[in-house]
Amino acid sequence: MNGGPVRLHAELEKRFVEIVGEKYALRLSEEIDPFVTEPRGLFGGVTSLVLRPGSVEEVSRILSLATETGTPIVPQGGNTGLVGGQMPDQSGGEVILSLSRLNRIREIDLESNTATVEAGVILEVLQKAADEQDRLFPLALASQGSCQIGGNLSSNAGGIGALAYGTARDLCLGVEVVLPTGEVLDDLRKLKKDNTGYDLKNLFVGGEGTLGVITAAVVKLYPKPRGRVMAWAGLGSPEDALKLLHMAGSAAGSELTAFELMHRRPLDFVLAHVPGAKPPLEGEHEWHVLMEISSGRSEEEASATMEAVLGEAFETERVADAVIAQNEGQAAELRHLRESMSEAQKPEGGSIKHDISVPVAAIPTFIAEAEAAIQEIVPGCRPVCFGHMGDGNLHYNVTQPEGMDKGAYLEHYRAMNAKVHAIVRRLGGSFSAEHGIGRLKREELIATQPPVATELMRRIKRAFDPAGIMNPGKVI
Repeated sequence: MNGGPVRLHAELEKRFVEIVGEKYALRLSEEIDPFVTEPRGLFGGVTSLVLRPGSVEEVSRILSLATETGTPIVPQGGNTGLVGGQMPDQSGGEVILSLSRLNRIREIDLESNTATVEAGVILEVLQKAADEQDRLFPLALASQGSCQIGGNLSSNAGGIGALAYGTARDLCLGVEVVLPTGEVLDDLRKLKKDNTGYDLKNLFVGGEGTLGVITAAVVKLYPKPRGRVMAWAGLGSPEDALKLLHMAGSAAGSELTAFELMHRRPLDFVLAHVPGAKPPLEGEHEWHVLMEISSGRSEEEASATMEAVLGEAFETERVADAVIAQNEGQAAELRHLRESMSEAQKPEGGSIKHDISVPVAAIPTFIAEAEAAIQEIVPGCRPVCFGHMGDGNLHYNVTQPEGMDKGAYLEHYRAMNAKVHAIVRRLGGSFSAEHGIGRLKREELIATQPPVATELMRRIKRAFDPAGIMNPGKVI
């Protein structure tokens, strides 16, 4: 850490430590550093104390004490967030509450197709546990080896599977939440139909820890597909990709489980910087699509549907080349190319990020208008466009021109965001599709949403957290 943090008053720190025990109260800088360093390096934080409770009762006592003493609490899961929502500020007076020890899968109910899991369960662990029971938990993220279910829910994570299965919010049936007062809301219901008043759980799902701490949840499982077939296609334009999406949707319906659009540049970055990465196709293509079709009946049926879609696309000249993965190993290689695109940008220098969504039909328009806008701000900048075209969500990142000073380039962050987000709003879209608001987008949210929406959010915040201790400075 840079410099020494401002420590809590010794007596107050002692009271917090007594709740979790010395072993699970981190106070040394080398222990704390991983909790105050986030993936983008944009939001360095400072704290003198990280608490790692091992039970809901301990979380309750921590929050009760925090409300009593006015101590700000920053809940944290796997620390994979990209908007600073899991980071303390620079004051040193905020306490990090790590949920990593609440990591039990309490139940997998095959009859109701649900899993009841604690907040600290790593996403990949839940995926594997479901798979062992011949079930699918469809939330899939590049960070799934380290992100945690509580963080996924608090940020309403999306990912590749959102096209067919929805976001984390759509996959959640019930929650267990500790309120700032220490009260516990036990709403761990498995019901798909429940029309009893306000849907309280969805105030916490997507709330980024500003209203309470999710300690457990009931999530949906699905029958595991009997056949899953993945293909990679090379195309000439986003318009061709949109036509391909329509063809695939018409042929596969709900069995179209992934449709990812990628410009050639992020693929070039992966091939240049990710060891072992191989070109998926021969020749050069300006745009690429990664597509998956899943069948509940057989591999043969999924293959036949994929072949029919690509056959029509070749006949109508929407696709120039394509390859269908012949086994899971080949499919994993194709997925790895897509999942490596965020990381592969780093060696190319500074990157200005946009996590946007627009109506699917507007994606070609957005890409064209955004390209023109960013070149006006920084001539020679390099758009790195990829994302979940099937649900309208693109990661429109812009890498610095070759040879430009990184610091000088990043000074254009706000101006470029403003231009790109103005296009998004005009097209009826969102400037925060799946990464959340956190610290990065808080001011823009307040500046651009209807004033009545901001006031309603503030009323909710005051009602749930009158002492203002929950993740201050985030979202609202």
